[in-house]
Amino acid sequence: MAEIPSTYSESWFRIAQQRVSLRAHVRVHRQFFRGERWYVLQDPFNNQYFRVRPPAYEFLARLRPDRTVDAVWKETFEADPDNAPGQEEVIRLLAQLYGANLLHSSLAPDSARLFERFTKRRQRERKAFFRSIMFARIPLFDPDHFLKRAMPVGKALFSWLGLLVWLVVVGAAMKVVIDNFSDLKDQTEGVLAPDNLFWLYVGLVIIKAVHEFGHAFACRRFGGEVHTMGIMFLLFTPIPYMDATASWAFRSRWQRALVGAAGMIVEVFVASLATFVWVSTSPGTIHSLAYNMMLVASVSTVLFNANPLLRFDGYYILSDLLDIPNLHQRSTGLLKHGIEYYCFGYKKSTNPARSRRETVWLAVFAVASWIYKVIIFTTILFFLADRFLILGMIMAVVCAVAWICVPIYKLIVYLASSPKLERTRFRAVSVVLGFLLFLMLVLDVIPFPNRFRSPGVLQAYEHSLVVTGVSGRIAEAVTLDGSDVVKGQPLFRMSNRDLELQIEAARAQLAQTESMILRAMKENSADLKPLRSREEATRKLLKRLLESQTELVVRAGHSGVWVAPGIEDLVGSWHERGKPIGQIVNQSRFYFSAIISQKEASRLFTDEIRDSEVKMYGQAGETLTVVEQTVIPADQQNLPSAAIGWAGGGEVAVDLQDKSGTKAVEPFFEVRSTVVGSEDLVMLHGKGGRIRFDLPPEPLLRQWVRKLRQLLQQRYGI
Repeated sequence: MAEIPSTYSESWFRIAQQRVSLRAHVRVHRQFFRGERWYVLQDPFNNQYFRVRPPAYEFLARLRPDRTVDAVWKETFEADPDNAPGQEEVIRLLAQLYGANLLHSSLAPDSARLFERFTKRRQRERKAFFRSIMFARIPLFDPDHFLKRAMPVGKALFSWLGLLVWLVVVGAAMKVVIDNFSDLKDQTEGVLAPDNLFWLYVGLVIIKAVHEFGHAFACRRFGGEVHTMGIMFLLFTPIPYMDATASWAFRSRWQRALVGAAGMIVEVFVASLATFVWVSTSPGTIHSLAYNMMLVASVSTVLFNANPLLRFDGYYILSDLLDIPNLHQRSTGLLKHGIEYYCFGYKKSTNPARSRRETVWLAVFAVASWIYKVIIFTTILFFLADRFLILGMIMAVVCAVAWICVPIYKLIVYLASSPKLERTRFRAVSVVLGFLLFLMLVLDVIPFPNRFRSPGVLQAYEHSLVVTGVSGRIAEAVTLDGSDVVKGQPLFRMSNRDLELQIEAARAQLAQTESMILRAMKENSADLKPLRSREEATRKLLKRLLESQTELVVRAGHSGVWVAPGIEDLVGSWHERGKPIGQIVNQSRFYFSAIISQKEASRLFTDEIRDSEVKMYGQAGETLTVVEQTVIPADQQNLPSAAIGWAGGGEVAVDLQDKSGTKAVEPFFEVRSTVVGSEDLVMLHGKGGRIRFDLPPEPLLRQWVRKLRQLLQQRYGI
């Protein structure tokens, strides 16, 4: 027998003379992944599954109560020395099967050991429960009997005819959504209103119940069994769930993928039916319920079910389509292998990836899923804290313990007592301490660029809005849009027939009054005083009307560029007095008006700002140089331009009740920066942009702590 030193283990003597075998109730299924044969061991009592490679199964299949583990391993090694599992792999394999209570031994059962394994298993279940407390599950009943009786429905759903019906219904629903998108968007604004929260939850329960039964019918359709259905507390909200792990034993990866997608398929179908109900009903209970079912189906499918970075439907579909079983565990194992092998020097560490392509997939998935989990859980924590501050704080503490304290504790125990590091423990500890020292230097010692950005608008120092001085029709556009003008130059001419008639009437009245005064001087001098008063009033009226007539020719108030897009199209249209028509902008000198939030305003008055630069939207490659800066010391609430606020497509929150779109929700400070640009840069009055303020360099950790404190103070006042 060929002997390979790396095949042996120093701990082999502990199990060599044991006589064990697989329990009689264990079922074996054969599967193919990427052209390779695998075996799936199923425990029907607790619905658990274990995948093993053919060499490992060849060893397990030879185990019998009358043969020792050492004899079986030697026989397996002699039969196939190139592929037979090594002693270390056999020890790990038997330990996993022993922990799952899948091994039978001819020795008398040790009740203490059985109870110990049961206790450890319950402890693992409790730990898993608390680690995933936002998605905790409680099983309630066995739906398998019902699924057997309703199997004709399941066969009809997952057939070619069912696919055709699904395509027709979903396609028609999409057309309805497109045709009524504006109404759908308007109703979305009130989705979190107090009177809609109940119907939102009812819609969630209905959609998720249908979703889980979709999984169950698909699993039963292809021969699997479904024995668990219950309630999952999604963000402490009870919704239905079911266990379709029986699909792991299916040989066809397409069947496994279909079981994973079945919930979303049925969910979208029911949401499509709800779309027809929504568009056919008037506002009321049925209308609101249908809308909430549509909303829940779309949001939950995108954020959770279809997303492969969380361990929901999309994850299992991706795992099956890639033919990479246990994608999450193996991706984590890949990172652990990289650290143990390359950093800690443990050369016996095995790579869970079997090819370079699989290594890339596992590495990308490990990093992407970790980043996405941090983002989604942080979003969830803030969502909870916005509504229930105490609950959000409790969950933040739980997450901090689970993500920071527990991993640190495990790392310390691993470094101190792991047998793997028996020969490289000093190196491992040195690497960890060196990494922590490097992390501390980078985060809390080395200064990094420190800056913040604020939105604003570019404005000319000399600009004015041109409005109509009197009511009338625009008769002629004297000066075209974009022309240079000087002070007093006519811009456009208006006409007002009523004004002309009033002037004629005033002149006639004045002439009549003058005649009456001449006659009174000859006949009745007592009438002179009221006639003189009437004459004075008429002259004032005529003067005012003539002044209004001169205002029919609108002139430039100062030099600049006449900006009036579409002025030619306004000829002949009527405009009331005070209607803005255009503006005159003197492009010789500009300033950038920036909006500084209150959380950043303190730095404006402490001389921390070292430099600043302005970039306009749509001109990222060009920079405006700040030559002078003025801070308006008092906080304000009216924006210098609606373009900065939400109403104008900006990023500053404004009061939705304000029709002008310039009243900010929160007070702010304004910084006016005189700017100059290159000759090729076009500077437009009213164009939006952002200004960057450079502050003294500061370590990253201090910057992050400050931003976190500002966020907590702004949102929760703490």
